Amino acid sequence: MKLGHMATLGAALTLALSASLATAETRVTLKAAKAGTSYYQMAVQIGESVKKASASAIIVTVEESQGSVQNVMEAAGRDANYMFTSPPALVEKAVAGEKPFEPADEAFKKIRAMFPIPSLTMHYVVRADAGINSFADLAGKRFVTGKGSFGATEAVKNFKLFGIEDKVEVIDIELSGAGAAMKNRQVDGFATAGSWPAPNVVEAAASSPVTLLSMTDEQVKATGRTRLVIPKGTYPGVDTDVVTTSLPVIAYALTDMDEATAYQLTRSYWEGLAEMAKSNPWWKSIDASLLDNIGVKLHPGALKYYAEAGIAVPDRLK
Repeated sequence: MKLGHMATLGAALTLALSASLATAETRVTLKAAKAGTSYYQMAVQIGESVKKASASAIIVTVEESQGSVQNVMEAAGRDANYMFTSPPALVEKAVAGEKPFEPADEAFKKIRAMFPIPSLTMHYVVRADAGINSFADLAGKRFVTGKGSFGATEAVKNFKLFGIEDKVEVIDIELSGAGAAMKNRQVDGFATAGSWPAPNVVEAAASSPVTLLSMTDEQVKATGRTRLVIPKGTYPGVDTDVVTTSLPVIAYALTDMDEATAYQLTRSYWEGLAEMAKSNPWWKSIDASLLDNIGVKLHPGALKYYAEAGIAVPDRLK
């Protein structure tokens, strides 16, 4: 064979190989949370773990979100490789066509669960010098709840339950600016939901002295949520345990996602937990018992992994 022909053939083979590799690469969009929050950071870690475990065969792009409601809403119009995080209750409402997912959309019935991630933990952060030691002390204070997120909705709901709804001046700014506003004494505190330690709370506590409000057992019961204790020392200057509430969170995909991709995503996640926990302790809270919080069926690809790994799955999820 002539040298020119060999060069031409070699170039053709290289192009074919490149095309094959490009085709083999799967890109997944993971809709998570607002940048700077613990859930955004978790999503980034999941993406890194998947990339490493799949030898870059699956690339996860993390997309910022305004909250779980938006994540679920967008499931109706996204493509096969859309993945998102949400509390199970919101997904169940979407499937049933209940508020805020009215009118009912058949597309929501394609949502399938993948795996649990750390629970949403409510944080009520206040300036240490603001004289706020209980929820009742928030009366007459300026407080940021954020916009459109679970944390914002939960904080407003709890203020009503605790009888202070009309006594707190809620400031309508983005949660990302709450820490700076509190440091500059423009507001007295803010509420945020994220697995502890939450990066935005760490940042706020590092820049100025803060206190985290603790709930009484009666207040926890009134919320209807799960009681959770944030250990003392989790945040700078907070030297007592903080009693608060939490809500389970699950990663979801759509039935449109192929089984092989869903399998690899699920496998990469569970097998990467120990490594991720070395950087962030919130991953230590994850175990298979959290699968029981899921209200829709698991994706077939995820089910395949659980069967291979010997992880028991409730029959209603199969």
